[in-house]
Amino acid sequence: MRTHRVNKLSMTIALLASASAAQAQDRTLIEEVIVTGSRIQERIDEVPSSVSIIDSEAIAKEIAVNPELQNILATRVPGIAPSTNSTSNFGQTLRGRSTLVMIDGVPQSTPLRNGALDFRSIDASALERIEVVKGATSVYGNGAAGGIINYITRRPGDDPLSAQVQFNSRSSLVTSEDSFGERLSGTVHGTSGDFNYVVNAAWEDRGVERDAQGDIIGMSIYGLSDVESRSVFSKFGYNLDAEKSFGVTYTYYQAEQDSDLIDVVGNFNAGLKTYAIEAPAGTEILGEPQGVAGNHNVVLQYRDTELFPSTRLAVDAYWQEIENVFFYSSSFADPVGGYQGGNSVIGSDKSGLRVNFDSGLSWSNVDATLIYGIDLLEDVTSQYLADGRSWVPEMDMSSEAAYLQSKFMFAEDFVLKAGVRREFIDIDVPDFVTLFYCPSDTCFGGNDVEGGKLDYAATTYNVGFRYNGFAAFSPFISYSEGFDVSDLGLLLRAAQAPDIDQVQTEASIIEHVEIGFSGYAGKFNYEVALYRSESELGTATRETAPGSGIYLPERAPQEIEGYEVALGFQAADNVELGATYSRVEGENPDNDEYLDARKIAPSKFTAFVDWQPLADLSIGVNYLLVGSRDRFDPPYTFGKAPVERYDIVNLTGSYQYQNLTFSVGVENLLNEDYFPARAQSFANNAYYTKGVGRTMNLGVNYQF
Repeated sequence: MRTHRVNKLSMTIALLASASAAQAQDRTLIEEVIVTGSRIQERIDEVPSSVSIIDSEAIAKEIAVNPELQNILATRVPGIAPSTNSTSNFGQTLRGRSTLVMIDGVPQSTPLRNGALDFRSIDASALERIEVVKGATSVYGNGAAGGIINYITRRPGDDPLSAQVQFNSRSSLVTSEDSFGERLSGTVHGTSGDFNYVVNAAWEDRGVERDAQGDIIGMSIYGLSDVESRSVFSKFGYNLDAEKSFGVTYTYYQAEQDSDLIDVVGNFNAGLKTYAIEAPAGTEILGEPQGVAGNHNVVLQYRDTELFPSTRLAVDAYWQEIENVFFYSSSFADPVGGYQGGNSVIGSDKSGLRVNFDSGLSWSNVDATLIYGIDLLEDVTSQYLADGRSWVPEMDMSSEAAYLQSKFMFAEDFVLKAGVRREFIDIDVPDFVTLFYCPSDTCFGGNDVEGGKLDYAATTYNVGFRYNGFAAFSPFISYSEGFDVSDLGLLLRAAQAPDIDQVQTEASIIEHVEIGFSGYAGKFNYEVALYRSESELGTATRETAPGSGIYLPERAPQEIEGYEVALGFQAADNVELGATYSRVEGENPDNDEYLDARKIAPSKFTAFVDWQPLADLSIGVNYLLVGSRDRFDPPYTFGKAPVERYDIVNLTGSYQYQNLTFSVGVENLLNEDYFPARAQSFANNAYYTKGVGRTMNLGVNYQF
């Protein structure tokens, strides 16, 4: 691979150490417990791979600035691509690959037709923490090529009734006109005898989003202006006895844009941004509101902490309904059928069962844990147009998997983990006709394709080792594999072959190797990780011609590698500093071509300082630097344009008075005038929108 600057790691560490700033690992991180890596609770120092945790305190601080989960993840997690300042996380990869998004272990992603709206699947106020396990994993199966983002929901308190209500108002400080938005969220929770509960609801009505020049940010493609969102989360549990418990969870999320704005489309080559204006009188706003039309999740849980001696059982049965509506596009015009354009919709209905056992064993100075079980999933996904036309046929997937994970603790300081997963996937595709549409004077589609059954089977492995003998230096190394069925719907919707067997739909095995070390000494802590990810077939697709909508699979190999550094320093009892730096690069080794921006993000540096001058007063400053990336020659095509660096500074503050907490957040404090990385690299006029300008968020929280 070409120079990736991995050899500059030592210089980067020295730079970050001298900077003494930014988001970092808390000194008590080794005492934190996570559940995502192995499906059971374990200490983070027992995990031989990189894990990022965003706790409730950090989530609250981010909500005070911007409650969008894609922003929170981009700011707080090294390895996640910079935020796109939109409702979509398209282009927000993790270490250059796609992620599996879950809520309490239940998948929210739709890998059969990845619409990149899964980061926004629950309101941030319903979360206790976010766990991000990086790198391909064989623990959870299809869709986790780059890792896992697991939203862990709030837990009930010990009192019979506790509650909190929070109100926020948000407005541009550049031009306030029409930018006022409001947000209301509330949570009640408690425990009474054997019964416990959590109920959270949130509502937000955003005004227009304005850039640093005061113009309304272009909104026709994944815009955040005039978005109204509603979220309901409820969790009820009952202890049948000292060992057995039953629970039910329901989550509803909706976020739609309904606006009278239209875009004034700019010109990427001329450097002219796309911005929005109020539609002139008599202008017809075409299409349906874009966004999440309404996602439903129901989960039934059963737990037995002593099924057999030293053996626990966890059973999750879940049902899910997803309906994501995308932006209106005139590319879907069909003069013959009388259509001017249309909105595409991804619909997915899932039902699944997860049965997990874990057994503890001990002998001599070895403590062992065996984790084993089965995953069953039925996923019916399709993509259609809101006017009734079919774009992607209904894909009916059945998945069955069995797994075994093991963890061995030797003499308290040595951790060895190893596991295997065997997965079988069957996908039934009916006979279909590809969508006929005319994005220009040339028309595409209308091809008859004979369907059939696609069968996949794979065995994936993982192994890792960690040594915790020294507080100042705890090294780890791991190897893991992921099984990934490529975005099948993207390929089928533009199939030109008469038979599905002639469409290249092979799955990919992703091999991920990581080596790292972490530690703490006095007031200082750190973590460093280097990784390499390979896949022989790759999972990318390419468009045959700009705007054609016809995609062919990239069956070429991919090699991705990078590194991440996190530092933390407790400068005083009331002052904490931290920093992270992450860099990733990738290429096709057969032709030495770099992977484009749909996979690879520019480097990212984050920093923060938290200061508590008074017991009830806290002030925080967060800094984000997105570096430059220039890998391709002009003329630039989609995903291959250069990115110029930009810097964002956010300010937060809170003051607590009895049961009230007042907060203020200023996003883009210095009013940086910039194009986000995706807007720059995609080289597309419609995506060429600027980032949000200086914006204030005022909040008040009451709890009892």
